[in-house]
Amino acid sequence: MAKYLLLKHYRGAPAAVNDVPMDQWTPQEITDHVQYMRDFAARLEETGEFVDGQALAPEGMFVRYDGEGRPPVTDGPFAETKDLIAGWMVIDVDSRERAVELAGELSAAPGAGGKPIHEWLEVRPFLAAPPTITE
Repeated sequence: MAKYLLLKHYRGAPAAVNDVPMDQWTPQEITDHVQYMRDFAARLEETGEFVDGQALAPEGMFVRYDGEGRPPVTDGPFAETKDLIAGWMVIDVDSRERAVELAGELSAAPGAGGKPIHEWLEVRPFLAAPPTITE
């Protein structure tokens, strides 16, 4: 089994077919979208392929180490980040092809007018082992 990250973007990916921003959806359209995501995750839980998934809040910040004995430095929130990443799902599947198949299904979540979004999802494999250094 291999783990993959399915990353949902608000922007930064090619435009979806049903490209109406979520802040313009009706409450029912949002409810239907969230239910689709829950049902999708529940189905993958039954097959053992679901690991975790979350929607992300718009708040956030960058944090970095600033030296021994000094507090971490923070900066943000940055509109670029909060507008870019909407949420994620981690799956554990037998093959890359299965990861692509599931991403295709997730892309069909309903949006405005109850029609599938056909959004682009970023599919990234987890590293199976740390990279090796060759000399």
